[in-house]
Amino acid sequence: MKIALINENSQAAKNGIIHDALTTVAEPLGHEVFNYGMYTAEDDAQLTYNMVGLLSGILINSGAADFVISGCGTGMGSMLACNSMPGVFCGLVIDPTDAFLFAQINDGNAIAMPYAKGFGWAAELNLQDCYRKLFEGESGVGYPKERAAIMKTNRGILAEMKAASCHDMLSVLKNVDQDLLKSAIAGEKFADLFYPNSNDEDISGYLRAL
Repeated sequence: MKIALINENSQAAKNGIIHDALTTVAEPLGHEVFNYGMYTAEDDAQLTYNMVGLLSGILINSGAADFVISGCGTGMGSMLACNSMPGVFCGLVIDPTDAFLFAQINDGNAIAMPYAKGFGWAAELNLQDCYRKLFEGESGVGYPKERAAIMKTNRGILAEMKAASCHDMLSVLKNVDQDLLKSAIAGEKFADLFYPNSNDEDISGYLRAL
């Protein structure tokens, strides 16, 4: 699985802590981690939580990432922005129980985490435990397991509702504020990470043209 890490400007200074916790868990399980930043609070490219959502939509819909780890101060802004994108199903994860239940019940493709609220002593251990609950087992199995079938049905209904209420990602890119879009993909490593992994030539072509 290709896992993308994105965090916004208010929590950019914690990128190293978050990245280390994620790679510590994900890489031994055979997953690849791609760090889209922000890397430091002084980065030239400043990502707001709205840009985090837009970037998440680009990565998921192009196939450049299979899963997105996002976050902001409370996690809520990033969650809302991610869920505004077609094909992105983002949960708010604060602790390992949230991570386990989101993976087993909702089987989404993105999470948002709080990197300011409640981020105290041993926070990196909580991050590792959350990532472990997300990625160490099979997702979508259900909890409790006897309700797995109805949970799968409900996930399908939600996907259909989202498809009916959202434009396709290319239409989003064409209609969203173009300065916002340019800022969202202005990270110093975006081109190196995104274009080799994208499976959608239309999305890649549109972004290159910017």
